[in-house]
Amino acid sequence: MMNIRVDVVLPCLNEAQALPWILERLPMGYRAIVVDNGSTDGSADIARALGAQVVHESRRGFGAAAHAGLLAATAPIVAFCDADASMDPRDLPRVVDPISDDTADLVLGRRRPTTRNAWPPHARLANTYLSWRLRRITGVNIHDLGPMRAARRDHLLALDLIDRRSGYPLEMFLGAAAANWRILEVDTSYAPRVGRSKVTGTMRGTLTAIKDMSALLATDRASRNAAPGTVGTADSVSEARA
Repeated sequence: MMNIRVDVVLPCLNEAQALPWILERLPMGYRAIVVDNGSTDGSADIARALGAQVVHESRRGFGAAAHAGLLAATAPIVAFCDADASMDPRDLPRVVDPISDDTADLVLGRRRPTTRNAWPPHARLANTYLSWRLRRITGVNIHDLGPMRAARRDHLLALDLIDRRSGYPLEMFLGAAAANWRILEVDTSYAPRVGRSKVTGTMRGTLTAIKDMSALLATDRASRNAAPGTVGTADSVSEARA
């Protein structure tokens, strides 16, 4: 029986066309957890037929699907990846290996577009601005709040993430930074997605994501001003390492 060392959470909403390409590229030792978020195109059946573990999450939202996958994971390391074929699962070891080697606590994939049309201009601009703000707020040198990422499962659970919409990746990053995690950024490829994006592919989706993330940044700023140096779960991470 294959030793599973990494669970890969794939939030999924109508990704029937992309799933075969994604699942056949998973490295050995990586198990796919496809979290079906209300698909109507048979995505769940396709994923199951291709050997993925399928979890159903009825509450719509990226964070709801991502967190359902985290709760279903049992491997020591959990990675996250979009299920739309914009990211190549063969890049996953780049974000996982520093976790396995204990040289980082959270690794983010910095998206490097393979073609000019891979990343819509409005989404790229919003991400550039957000990354600039995060560098100023946290002092962590990141340039992309990339969806492909990895961390230890017990560390992620200790963050007690509560956002269930577009702000989930940001909440994870802010919690990790506040807890003094070692955060690393590595390059990963980024291609045009299959089908239409629910978030960055539309102006409405991008604006919703900005709204969710702005609310989280405001909450984080208030917490830092109220009790500097006390935000986060550094103790729980230190205990997990011991």
